[in-house]
Amino acid sequence: MCKVLQIPRSTYYYELNKQTVDDSEDVISHKVVEIFNANRQCFGTRRIKHELNRLGFKISRRRIGRIMKAKRLVSSYTSLKYRPHPSQSNERNIINRLGRNFIRQAPMEVLVSDLTYVKVAGKWHYICVFIDLFNREIVGHSAGPNKDSHLVSATLSTIKHDLRKVQMFHTDRGKAFDNHLIDDVLDTFGIQRSLSMKGCPYDNAVAETTFKALKTEFIRQYHFISLQQLKIELFDYVNWYNNIRPHGALGYMTPKEYKKALYKNCLEYC
Repeated sequence: MCKVLQIPRSTYYYELNKQTVDDSEDVISHKVVEIFNANRQCFGTRRIKHELNRLGFKISRRRIGRIMKAKRLVSSYTSLKYRPHPSQSNERNIINRLGRNFIRQAPMEVLVSDLTYVKVAGKWHYICVFIDLFNREIVGHSAGPNKDSHLVSATLSTIKHDLRKVQMFHTDRGKAFDNHLIDDVLDTFGIQRSLSMKGCPYDNAVAETTFKALKTEFIRQYHFISLQQLKIELFDYVNWYNNIRPHGALGYMTPKEYKKALYKNCLEYC
């Protein structure tokens, strides 16, 4: 057909692949601002580019960065340094069975957990989460005034999934995880215990990364006046984190999409 019409083949492919959406500066600027504000003002050029691609826009990160600079959109991610403070640790003779093997093939195979701090009405409170290594989903979460075993136990009770599927539970050596109730639950369901090497955050890297996101995208964006407000906002954030926020480790899919893709593949090949 190109020969009949006497046009180059390259022109045909150009027209075939040409964008059908309006990519004018005003439209793209509006979309960038909309995506940025709709995602807790934490998305940078990489995630905004991914969202624009899903909407049919083929825009470079350089152009997105130029628009963000013109609109004064600054991602809440920063390069703040964390200074560790000495605290009591769990000295139990339990080895690191996980061994930094963070890639898992099935949901609820391995859970990891950690705690972080947040100020509520001028006083320190704490958040605990449980994370499924398979799709980075936050499967359990809780907040309270004390960094202790009761907070961990409360978080464990919020998990709605079948604990019989869990093969391993991994944490750092924080004293809050030295918990007889947790030991009883693990023994009941036959779940192996794994602890990081003392003073080595890399052994629990997924939990550390999740808490970096939690602090940047959630904690630093609110002024909490009560524990009830913290719990409500935490519930809302976890819902966004699991169902809307794309994860780079999951190929920019949400944890929910990643799990659905697994079940879809199973139906196709079973």
